[in-house]
Amino acid sequence: MTDTATPPCSSGLPSPLRIALVTETWPPEINGVAATISRVVDGLRERQHHVQVVRPRQPADGEAPRVADDQILVGSLPIPRYPHLRMGTPSGRVLRERWREQPPDVVHIATEGPLGWSALGTALRLGLPVTSDFRTNFHAYSQHYGLGWLQRPIEGYLRHFHNRAHATMVPTESLRRDLEAAGFERTTTVARGVDTLAFGPTHRSEALRLSWGADPADTVVLCVGRLAPEKNLDTLLLAFEAMREVNRRLHLVLVGDGPQRAEIAARCPGAVFAGQRRGDDLAAHYASADLFLFPSLTETFGNVTPEALASGLPVLAFDYAAAAQLIRPGINGALVARDDHVGFIDQAMRWAAEPRAARAMGSAARLTALGLDWSRVVGQIEALFLATMAARRGQASAPMAAGWGVP
Repeated sequence: MTDTATPPCSSGLPSPLRIALVTETWPPEINGVAATISRVVDGLRERQHHVQVVRPRQPADGEAPRVADDQILVGSLPIPRYPHLRMGTPSGRVLRERWREQPPDVVHIATEGPLGWSALGTALRLGLPVTSDFRTNFHAYSQHYGLGWLQRPIEGYLRHFHNRAHATMVPTESLRRDLEAAGFERTTTVARGVDTLAFGPTHRSEALRLSWGADPADTVVLCVGRLAPEKNLDTLLLAFEAMREVNRRLHLVLVGDGPQRAEIAARCPGAVFAGQRRGDDLAAHYASADLFLFPSLTETFGNVTPEALASGLPVLAFDYAAAAQLIRPGINGALVARDDHVGFIDQAMRWAAEPRAARAMGSAARLTALGLDWSRVVGQIEALFLATMAARRGQASAPMAAGWGVP
């Protein structure tokens, strides 16, 4: 008699998990959430888990069916001030029908918008284990758009959202402590990885540098991210202006786009605006620079920090989020106390005065990134899913049924 038992999956579990992952952003959209969530999905699938992505429909989806084994597509609405991004519409009915028919072992919610809210409520009503991600400081963003009065209500909404989940992943221990002090419950630190094959010094292009007007002896200062008020780009521009006071052989390259582009171009007409980049093109922009300045103060992690380190760039940033975890001052970059804008500018000037010494930290930056293995991160996520499922075992839950290709 032929043995038809399900073989163990690559993670060593007796059978793969059925995971419903809910996100309101997904490639080809360009942002940190979309990039990291897609990498996690790839990693889970590499470990033979069955992941069904629940997300808003995008133009590239064409006539793709609304429901398939590997995805559920829902309607979407534009996000105010972010016209290139859309948020999912409440979709409780379709999720309820699908998850009753083929219940997932665990529901993971990556974003806290209308789709995420309806997925959270639906999963809880069906008795499914639910985990969530705290990924974006929306409550901190509000002060940059003249809506500071909304900060406390938004924080209250996020706290209520995540406290309904059975566990919430937070990318850094310092942020986890801050959230715990603010009343967030059942939080656990799960770091982020970086693809050191996709990002690396080998992608450096002298032709690209020449297109920026940079000779081999010149120094290229790079910043990657949305050109928007919450990214604190005023400090970046002040720093670059100060750097130019001590070293005229500098070039500023900005990768990204956003509502402040025209304002920045008027203030710094010599800057190179590379727009949004992805894949090997993005990797070449990183590797072809010499120094990375990251002035943002609203990140939950800041994926650009490990990407820059992996590309062999020393990083100057404020002492929080990913930078606080990864940067060793004087070894692979420089840290400045949070909100010390004058200190940020002073450190940038020191790098401009001694660009060779700053660039020499690039090798150590690359070594730091080599320790950020995505497989380890995905293993942590898998372990959290299993722990959440175990904690919920024995309580009322929807009956489990075969689905998503599981024999």
